[in-house]
Amino acid sequence: MNTKAKIVQAIKVWIVIYPSITLFNLFFGSYLTDLQLYIKTLVLTLVLVPWMVFVGLPVVNKIQQKISKNEKP
Repeated sequence: MNTKAKIVQAIKVWIVIYPSITLFNLFFGSYLTDLQLYIKTLVLTLVLVPWMVFVGLPVVNKIQQKISKNEKP
């Protein structure tokens, strides 16, 4: 994978993970307040890693493919 492809992949991951973490904390943060940090991190990763792999990134990839098709003459 070349540098440009890695940068694009990193941006796609960020596009999915930033709003996902923000929304997760908005909706469930109050329930996790009293837990220790390592338990909070465990819960967060148990939910968000599968979300990213099976839903978030595939959706972003499909959107990118549609945009790429529309740009070609």
